[in-house]
Amino acid sequence: MDVELADLEAVVALAEALHFGRAADRLHVSQPALSKRIRKLEGRIGGPLLVRRYRDVRLTEAGRLLAERGRHLLRESEATVALSQRAARGEAGRLRIGFGIASILGFLPDVLLRFRRSHPGVQLHLRDMSTPEQIEALAAREVDIGFVRLPVADDRLVVRPVLDERLVLAIGSRSPWNARIGLRSVAAEPFIIIARARSASFYDHAISVCAATGFAPRIVQEANELFTVLSLVGAGLGVSLVPRSAALMHPPGVRFRELTLPQAAWDIAVAWHRDASTVPLVQRFVEMVRAARPPSVKRRLAAAPRTRSVGTR
Repeated sequence: MDVELADLEAVVALAEALHFGRAADRLHVSQPALSKRIRKLEGRIGGPLLVRRYRDVRLTEAGRLLAERGRHLLRESEATVALSQRAARGEAGRLRIGFGIASILGFLPDVLLRFRRSHPGVQLHLRDMSTPEQIEALAAREVDIGFVRLPVADDRLVVRPVLDERLVLAIGSRSPWNARIGLRSVAAEPFIIIARARSASFYDHAISVCAATGFAPRIVQEANELFTVLSLVGAGLGVSLVPRSAALMHPPGVRFRELTLPQAAWDIAVAWHRDASTVPLVQRFVEMVRAARPPSVKRRLAAAPRTRSVGTR
């Protein structure tokens, strides 16, 4: 049995007015039309919803229960329509975001906080993913936004550069360092590195930077988390190549050294499926991302020798 919202509105109006004429005026329909709707509804239900008296009406128990439940359903219907309208404006809904190592450290948290404050009706679902995983998920519409390492060659996606990153050397207090020869200072040191299973693109980039300097790193430990890598470096177990934004973590006992190699640099872009270019929620987030200013990690590193709290004496 189907009951329309207009049927519930009629029952609720009669329950509150207890008079066909006043209820019809409230609903902006004629009294005969209202009477016809109620009779049809009573036929579908299988019993009377109200008792008609000379000057007014009285609800039966079936009518009282239907009116009571009808009020709730009408409120839910209004709230659902309002929520859908907000979603159409990009003010509500769900946004699935993929991210990688560098974007979550130096850029994304501030954007997420500001977006949540300005869009409290949006649910943010975050997934830690490598660039190839993000590209695949974006293409399959399993995530809505990604932060990917450039270049990306996939016509299904739109990419816009938002952040430039570069690898820096993370060393402990006793590790050698000679600014004149740079990365070759640690060619003989044990290396601790993000596992290739965690991020193949990051792992390969670190290896290629060492190769550009003229050596292959002696990797003694791989780890899935950057915090673990930095903790092991701080404990003196080796050195590492990490994103420059890792300095924002303030790891104790770790010094960071800039690398002048052009191969150390890479770009990060915000990406979305081409078909989502007209989705208001996606575009609102992209606009905020592109307007954001990433923290100046370079200035932090320049000041590091005077900042003992980050272990960069």
